[in-house]
Amino acid sequence: MFDNLPQKPEEILRWSWPQIQPYFEELSRRQLNAGNVAEFLADWTAVADRISEAQRRLYLATARNTADQEVEQAYEHYLDEIAPQAKAADQALIEKLLESGLEPAGFEVPLLKLRTQAALFREENLPLLTREQKMSTEYNKIIGAQTVEWEGEEVTLSQLRPIYQESARQRREKAWRLTAARQLEDREAINDLWRRFLELRLQLAANADQPDYRAYRWREMLRLDYTPEDCQRFQRSIEQVVVPAASRLYEKRRQRLGVDSLRPWDLDVDPTKLPPLQPFSTAEDLKQGASRIFHQVDPQLGAYFDTMIEEDLLDLINRKNKAPGAFCTTFYASKRPFIFGNAVGLQRDVQTVLHESGHAFHAFEVLKLPYLQQRWYGLEFAEVASMSMELLAGPYLTKEHGGFYDEAGAARARLEELESILTFWPYMAVVDAFQHWVYTHPEQAMNAANCDQQWGQLWDRFMPGVDWSGLEEERVTGWHRKQHIHRSPFYYVEYGLAQLGAVLVWRNALRDQTAAVAQYRQALALGGTRRLPELYAAAGAKLDFGSETLREAVALVEQTIEELDSSL
Repeated sequence: MFDNLPQKPEEILRWSWPQIQPYFEELSRRQLNAGNVAEFLADWTAVADRISEAQRRLYLATARNTADQEVEQAYEHYLDEIAPQAKAADQALIEKLLESGLEPAGFEVPLLKLRTQAALFREENLPLLTREQKMSTEYNKIIGAQTVEWEGEEVTLSQLRPIYQESARQRREKAWRLTAARQLEDREAINDLWRRFLELRLQLAANADQPDYRAYRWREMLRLDYTPEDCQRFQRSIEQVVVPAASRLYEKRRQRLGVDSLRPWDLDVDPTKLPPLQPFSTAEDLKQGASRIFHQVDPQLGAYFDTMIEEDLLDLINRKNKAPGAFCTTFYASKRPFIFGNAVGLQRDVQTVLHESGHAFHAFEVLKLPYLQQRWYGLEFAEVASMSMELLAGPYLTKEHGGFYDEAGAARARLEELESILTFWPYMAVVDAFQHWVYTHPEQAMNAANCDQQWGQLWDRFMPGVDWSGLEEERVTGWHRKQHIHRSPFYYVEYGLAQLGAVLVWRNALRDQTAAVAQYRQALALGGTRRLPELYAAAGAKLDFGSETLREAVALVEQTIEELDSSL
């Protein structure tokens, strides 16, 4: 019967639970032994891949047009009618495999994760998880509908981003304040949604017999190689090592701009008053430039990206009613990734495509593994794949190598990226520390005013150097605008850990680019068959929460910034 599984995406999207259920029933009836476990895993993977692809294609459709009610209804139908049933059926197969005592080759780490997953499962949480997914779509709808009038035209907030790079400070401030005012209009709507998110998550934890949601989420995210205390140690390391470096950057920017204090609308403009970098004007320009760069990094990676162009697996340009941010998702049955973005013509958009393509390349490599359980590599290493690609592509940003810029432009682009690394780590610490506070103080966090206060205190601790005077409401509601806090709780420390890993991969590339890229690809191909520290080591990096390795990374970034600065 497994020869009759739907093959085409449109067939997968039409697959109903009554059509799916017999496959799970057949798998559950099998008598497992060493001789047939490989076939069992392969058939389970084939079914699960199609269910996953249906969910991801439907979610992507809602993100591409948050105003499409028909698409939203189709996604909600999936969440109501298929997702809970599939999770329950999947849990039964997990228990079946674990009870068999079999240990298939290459399954040591997957089995550890399966045991964690099985212990957390509670049937009464299935409708709550469905509701959480719907609420995530609700958040996207709020953000996706935010537009303003600028010079007689309705524009999205993302479409104002190029204004922040203009030399006229008054125009930058006007655009920034217009954006902030529009965001504050949704303050109550987001606060209301937040309370509902928090109540639901506390119930999830209670149902699963966990002491709090943080403990629940730690297990749900399969964080088996580090603890909440490690994250808090990483926050302290950032405060000790990176915050002073970021403060030096802000002060240098203030002096170059010749302003009394650095304001939020002063952070994207070129500090030497040069016009903004304009790497591309159309989606096709962005795609083709990225393709040429990836072919320079590695011919196979370039071929992967060309496949995505040819098969229309890229939606990169911002428009109204598009969900915020950028992401890469994977269609497991079709064995293809898809990149979603909101580009408006900036160098930052180039970096985003490089970043998300790192995820896509990870998918291409991991999809060569036969079983779905071997592909669970964890978000901490997924972000090493993406952030490393941003840095590995750095030498090829010039037109000479197929990129977007002359030598000076490429130097400015690399400066922008490296400076953003130093300013990102403290911001990451704010986001991560905020979430640790929320889920260890949930009763206080129910009141959005307390969240505002906590965000403001963390901002003052980790983000000195920018003057927010007179902008108190805008400053303390920053947590509203970080979608991960609402839609993917605790998913953010991964970026900080991965950024450190990526800098170490880049350090290797400065010595031998070809060898570093080969090591990077070999690590991606391991998928989830190794523990997290082993994956970092395979890529030539290190999973580390202390200050010593971070200090070495910051020193390399600051040294390179100085070298690039002197070349301009």
